[in-house]
Amino acid sequence: MGQWSAEARWLRWLTFVWLGGGLLVLFSASYAVALVEHGHGLHYVMVQLLWVVAGLVVFNRIVHTSLDRLLQGSGIVLLVLVGLVALTLIPSLGVTVNGATRWLPLGPFMIQPSELIKPCLVLQGARLFGRWHQLTWPTRLTWLGIFAAILGLVLVQPNLSTAAICGLTLWLIALAAGLPYLYLLLTAGGGLTAAVVSISLKSYQRERIVSFLNPWADPADKGYQLVQSLLAIGSGGFWGQGFGLSAQKLYSLPIQYTDFIFAVFAEEFGFVGCLLLLLFLGVYSSLALLVALRLKQPLHRLVAVGGMVILVGQSLLNMGVATGVLPTTGLPFPLLSYGGSSMVASLATAALLVRAAREINLESPVPLRRRRSKGSPPAPLRVLDGGNAQT
Repeated sequence: MGQWSAEARWLRWLTFVWLGGGLLVLFSASYAVALVEHGHGLHYVMVQLLWVVAGLVVFNRIVHTSLDRLLQGSGIVLLVLVGLVALTLIPSLGVTVNGATRWLPLGPFMIQPSELIKPCLVLQGARLFGRWHQLTWPTRLTWLGIFAAILGLVLVQPNLSTAAICGLTLWLIALAAGLPYLYLLLTAGGGLTAAVVSISLKSYQRERIVSFLNPWADPADKGYQLVQSLLAIGSGGFWGQGFGLSAQKLYSLPIQYTDFIFAVFAEEFGFVGCLLLLLFLGVYSSLALLVALRLKQPLHRLVAVGGMVILVGQSLLNMGVATGVLPTTGLPFPLLSYGGSSMVASLATAALLVRAAREINLESPVPLRRRRSKGSPPAPLRVLDGGNAQT
């Protein structure tokens, strides 16, 4: 633990607290529906635990691998995952759920490549924008084209929410890297244009926008999800109904263990619980930003920024959807919502944050003195810099 900074230890334990709390919330949100659909109330929790084990293996591997090595290998892994996203669009391979073709079968399970691609986007985005001024325009345009292709493939699935969070993450990494504002404004305009075109071509996305503005106009159909979510949140009151005592999850609230799991949390833990959750996210994001400020390597800083945006930003977007602040989208709550790909991607992203925090001590020389016997001359100072001893 000598190389673990205080921020790394705190981020690791806060991630485990987040994970443990998420499993408890998932147990409460999914027990009743799992009992009806599968005859076993722990079905979704047990499946989630399998993915947690896989995610922790990835977590441990990333935490013990230098960021420089991860950055070097991120491009190849990203291209492989882009290929998997493209495979979802092949009718004989992609699995369609609720009108969206986002999944590939993996034995008895399904994986969602657009979720798995998020930590790789953080790494490759940091690698591109952190070295922007050292790269030639052909290299810049090649990777910008690859990023645009990724977002385009995700939009075609269709998956506007995931494309939005991925695009926002890349944009904020570029902003933190200090790219010219003209480039950032042009990119933001292109992203908004793509979103408008997608909404114009997809009727169900337009209906979601309209129903989001006034869900009570059609509470039995287009506004049903948001209305039930608001009723659940409102039923929580100040202190909440108590753990496991949500009523909306039993009868009315749809997809209560994935997209609207926050509504179950709010009903059971109330206004106080929601404030504590926001405080937790605030502490987590503050630690991540502190790590970014303490790191000396520009690329490492950008990894910390991107990881924070993925985890905390996506959490806030999920809460915004459940409370009616944002249009209804299929965006999971990291480490809470049911879903194997989301779990593995979230733990991998958290591991990038922890690894970035570990790099703080590796970047800072630590002076050490040898013990000497009484009367002997003082030993020369040795400096440990990234694990290499220098005299």
